[in-house]
Amino acid sequence: MPTKPPHNDLIPVADIEISAVTPQSSGFVLEGTGADRAGYLLELHLDLPVDAKTRAVLAEMLAQSEVRVWRRAPKSLKYRAVSRRRPAGLSPAE
Repeated sequence: MPTKPPHNDLIPVADIEISAVTPQSSGFVLEGTGADRAGYLLELHLDLPVDAKTRAVLAEMLAQSEVRVWRRAPKSLKYRAVSRRRPAGLSPAE
């Protein structure tokens, strides 16, 4: 699996080794265990019809795969300078 993000603003969420693939009418359900030892379930929906033979081949290929999930890094709040005005009547030494 690639170790650097596809874009600079993405961070990895999970690396999942797929252990089971269940064909569905419009895609697949992939199950696996992440590097964090948590269980993951990923639904993959296809927008085009797939015949039974192609579906079986895709399921076999997906069952022998790993998935890395990325997400956009949260945007940091931009620092806004706070006005440092002194209250009226105070000298700079106070």
